[in-house]
Amino acid sequence: MSASGNAMAMFGMRLAEDQIKVLEENFTKVSKHPDYTTLMLIAAECGLSEEETAKWFRMRNAQWRKAEGLPAELGSVKD
Repeated sequence: MSASGNAMAMFGMRLAEDQIKVLEENFTKVSKHPDYTTLMLIAAECGLSEEETAKWFRMRNAQWRKAEGLPAELGSVKD
């Protein structure tokens, strides 16, 4: 399991490798903050609910911000 997959498991999200791959690809290549329509499309592609997908993006953003040395929550610094 990938590092982000392990982190998500700590938050109670058990995802398959193919789901993680799709989520990570969208996070790195499309948007760290997808709009509602994009989020719906990603959720459908992964077989997750919109809420689960949004939760994954929130947690993954916090993980990314921490790795970059930024505050865990989006503040005045834009990523």
